[in-house]
Amino acid sequence: MTEQITSLQNPKVKQLLALQQKSQERRQRGLFVVEGRRELMRCLEAGFEVDTVFWCPQVEVGTEPLPPLANGVRVIEVSRAVYDKMAYRGSTEGVVAEVRQRQLSLGDLPLSSELPAPSAPLVVVLERVEKPGNLGAILRSADAAGVTAVIVCDPLTDLYNPNLIRSSVGAVFSVPCVACSSSECISYLKAHGIQILTAQLQDSHLYYDTDMRRPTAIVMGTEATGLTGQWREAADAHIRIPMLGRVDSLNVSVSAAILMYEAVRQRAEASASYKSYK
Repeated sequence: MTEQITSLQNPKVKQLLALQQKSQERRQRGLFVVEGRRELMRCLEAGFEVDTVFWCPQVEVGTEPLPPLANGVRVIEVSRAVYDKMAYRGSTEGVVAEVRQRQLSLGDLPLSSELPAPSAPLVVVLERVEKPGNLGAILRSADAAGVTAVIVCDPLTDLYNPNLIRSSVGAVFSVPCVACSSSECISYLKAHGIQILTAQLQDSHLYYDTDMRRPTAIVMGTEATGLTGQWREAADAHIRIPMLGRVDSLNVSVSAAILMYEAVRQRAEASASYKSYK
């Protein structure tokens, strides 16, 4: 018989809310929260281990009440009142889950500097990202652009923040994402022969005049302070997006998407030329 929860004061409800709201709770328990059937499906497809699923049959969930779950996953049926308290947004199809965290290291990333365009590694590096919504949007663009990995250096938010998961639309599960220090990342990129392109205004070239066909890391800082000096010194080239109006900067997620797709464009052209030559 499926376990049921109808009380808002149930300890399991309070524990899930703590996971949503507190990064310290997520670190201590090694769990995070996923809302919605689509996000949970992407989480499962990426090989994450689901611990508990809270399911509300009173909420419209389509033809199947739950995605296929592994044996041993606890399924708890909750009342509509309990679900409304658990769910951050209303359109999550009656499914909220607690999932076990998976921490990748730099050594886990699938990088090879020997692959030609369009398969050469393309990495997005973000230094001291603060807003989970921005990081989630960048991961969503990274998934769409086929980016090899996203590396978050000296992060000010954790990778399992609920706002990040929501804004990434599940891309946080499909794009390899690692958190580390800037010095570790710089050493890693140089050891793997990946050129470092820093997005900055000072001493920079227009992004579309810069070769991104070779193994490349696009490095971006915060909108407020930009990149620290160690990244500027480590860079192989500095690039910028032209600003033709009165506003002098773009949202970091928009800038990242522009630069990712420039790499996609260059690599597609290089691949077409290579096939024509062959």
